[in-house]
Amino acid sequence: MKPVSPLNPMIRPFPFRSALAFFFLFPLLRASGEPPPLTLEECVARALDKNFDLQLQRFASDNAREQVTIADATFDPSLFSTIAAAGRRDSSLGTVLDTQDQSSTLGVTQRILSGATLTARTALDRGKERPYTSPPLFNPVYTSDLSLSATQPLLKGFGVTINRAAIQRARLGVTRANLDFKSAVLNLIRDVESAYYTLAFSREQLAVRQLSLDVAQTLFDENKSRLDTGVATSLDVLQSEVGVANARRDLIVAEQSVRDNEDALLRLIGRFEFSARPGRVSLPDEPSPAPPVSFERSYALALANTPEFASGKLLAEQLRLDLAVAKNNRLPSLDLGAAVGYNGGGRRDAGDALASAASGDSRNWQVDLTLSVPWGLRSERAAYRQARNNLDRQETFLRQLDQNLLVRVRSAVRAVETSRESVTVSSLATRLSERQFEAEKARYQAGRSTYRFVEDARRDLDAARVNEQLARVNLRIALAELARLEAASLARYDVRLEE
Repeated sequence: MKPVSPLNPMIRPFPFRSALAFFFLFPLLRASGEPPPLTLEECVARALDKNFDLQLQRFASDNAREQVTIADATFDPSLFSTIAAAGRRDSSLGTVLDTQDQSSTLGVTQRILSGATLTARTALDRGKERPYTSPPLFNPVYTSDLSLSATQPLLKGFGVTINRAAIQRARLGVTRANLDFKSAVLNLIRDVESAYYTLAFSREQLAVRQLSLDVAQTLFDENKSRLDTGVATSLDVLQSEVGVANARRDLIVAEQSVRDNEDALLRLIGRFEFSARPGRVSLPDEPSPAPPVSFERSYALALANTPEFASGKLLAEQLRLDLAVAKNNRLPSLDLGAAVGYNGGGRRDAGDALASAASGDSRNWQVDLTLSVPWGLRSERAAYRQARNNLDRQETFLRQLDQNLLVRVRSAVRAVETSRESVTVSSLATRLSERQFEAEKARYQAGRSTYRFVEDARRDLDAARVNEQLARVNLRIALAELARLEAASLARYDVRLEE
């Protein structure tokens, strides 16, 4: 299987060997007209590699990882540069004075985890006057400065927790995306199992319908022979002919069901691979003795391993971060600023001006405190109440999710127990119907019964056979659903999800 990012479903060698064998042997078997057998392990491996739902979920996982980079990039340094030119003309003193100024600025700014913003910058200015001033100065004249400044929020926007909230939220989002991917894998495995078992059932049902048609045709032929000898009546022949027609109709409906279920399985395990029908599938029997199921054990596993519940708890953590940020945003803005710089001026060229600033002979400093209070803080307070409501809603949803998980596990455990009993009962019912049909057929051939009773016995036998297969399929589907809730199907198929 090709690598998958951020989560890579890796199947251990045996499913891959089966899949490789399938692809290498498929042309030979197809040439012979017999499609290769298709195992459940092959179906799961192919689905993990090709299913569209997983491909779509991987995009969401990739985007979640990129969101971490976006949040972390707010603390990357930023370079800035400015080049400007300006001019003015002054004739207020009776003499026209033209002044031209050129300036260039280069600096870097950096935000740190405390919320402070640090800025280092250097500037070089060039001024030129016409006519010359008196006393004469250098013309043009260069000035420069070097400075370092910092602005630290003291109330709103202060603290590592607040400033790292976006990064932490994005990282929780990656974990949630991984859990969503895990949930998609579990759902896909359950769906593949269900589609595989349903296809096996529909093909078994088709075989039963074919057998029923053969039996009905045999009875019809016997009745025609008996009519020729005067043992049967024309009504018996007509009834048997209707029985053949009904059996043929049931066979056509069963064939349609097989084709629909084949497409349902192919949709899960391939991409537009509908030209070839799946090979033989088999419905495995449950091991004997059957492993016991326990609600307490299954519920504990589901609570610990269900991706939806774990993702819900992580969403609550994200909402707690949102609440902390919203609470901080209710504070007024109080920013402490500080700056220190060196400057040099009145130099003949740019190099002398920069050297003069670097010497530190001329320096300046500044400290300031800025307060900003939005009137009433109405928006911030409303946002805080929203954040509180969102968190309370998620915590309530978690309790509801816990309750729903408990109910689903109880239902799944009951479904397994009921299906096991149904398999036992339906198997006995099939054996009984077989004997009743044979006995009724023997009585009819001996002239002690009518064809109507034989036809009823045949239909009862068909129904019993179908019900037995349906009970077996329902058991496998119930076990698949319980494994999905427990997240045990990953270990069953040796699927590893890369964290």
